[in-house]
Amino acid sequence: MSGQGGTGPVVTVGTDSVPAPERLGWWSEMVDHEVMPVAVHSAHTAVFRGRAEAVELPHSQVTAFDFSPITAHRSPAHIRRQDPENYYLLLVRDSSVRLEQARGVACLQAGDMALFSTSHPLACEFLDHGRQTRLTLMRLPRPVPPLAGGQADRLLAEPLPPRAGSAALLGLYLAQLPQTARTCGPAELARLGAIGVDLAVTLLAARLGVQDTLPTETRNAALLARINAFIDHHLGDPELCPAAIAAHHHVSVRTLHLLFHSEPETVSARIRRRRLEHCHADLTDPRLRRRSISAIAARWGFLRPADFSRAFRAAYGVAPRELRQAALRSLPDARRVARSDK
Repeated sequence: MSGQGGTGPVVTVGTDSVPAPERLGWWSEMVDHEVMPVAVHSAHTAVFRGRAEAVELPHSQVTAFDFSPITAHRSPAHIRRQDPENYYLLLVRDSSVRLEQARGVACLQAGDMALFSTSHPLACEFLDHGRQTRLTLMRLPRPVPPLAGGQADRLLAEPLPPRAGSAALLGLYLAQLPQTARTCGPAELARLGAIGVDLAVTLLAARLGVQDTLPTETRNAALLARINAFIDHHLGDPELCPAAIAAHHHVSVRTLHLLFHSEPETVSARIRRRRLEHCHADLTDPRLRRRSISAIAARWGFLRPADFSRAFRAAYGVAPRELRQAALRSLPDARRVARSDK
């Protein structure tokens, strides 16, 4: 996507610099080029606004869209004109979407996901609720099972369960990626891209009942993503440890450690680092300046103040109290700090 602006790997385009009468046409051409040719109509032509943030990844692309309500139709003539032969996962972030393709009809609300293909006629209505439609598209590589061979066509315009397992993680991934990618280097961005594809493929394979056909690497990557999310969600539990994590995910402790073998840190090191990062953030947060250091440590699973101080100094080269004092000294005057507490 050629853009008007962006930070690092995120490219942003929008209608703000386009004359109002030309905005819907400009948006339609952008969608034709970046996704697929469609016929676009809107009741908001005179006041149309649209914005897109795209993250180009090694084997996929994730684009967050924000636009005035429209309808979009893809006909056989559009397909004959140009078919990039892509699958897309659609995540609705706000408003409602009605998607029809093949024999499927999906009525999607915020948080819902569905799959569509550029190779079949499509009708999509972004319903008008008096606000912008917000959604994210993830382009998926067709050669990857279960997308190869057209198996995934069985899932077109079928609502995908959004609340559990890989679907829940994928929803968070898609919603947060444009912001996360702004601070990533090329290696980390490639790793994030691979995680996203693995989560998407795992979700679709499970829906098709063919998850056992996935490569071991894909299944392990999806499991590792679930484990990392579990760790982040339970950092405040002082009983969080490799044995508890392995038991929750129905694997042995040995298997858990093998999963982390190719990671830059062990399971225990990840738990400790994430806990310390949260403690560091709390200690430098002026809104928490009246909370004791021991309470902050306990909030993130450190029950022994001496152990916490030792681990914190080893990680950051400074004692927790010294960090907090330095952070408070760097704040604006007391009146501005007081206002931030309200």
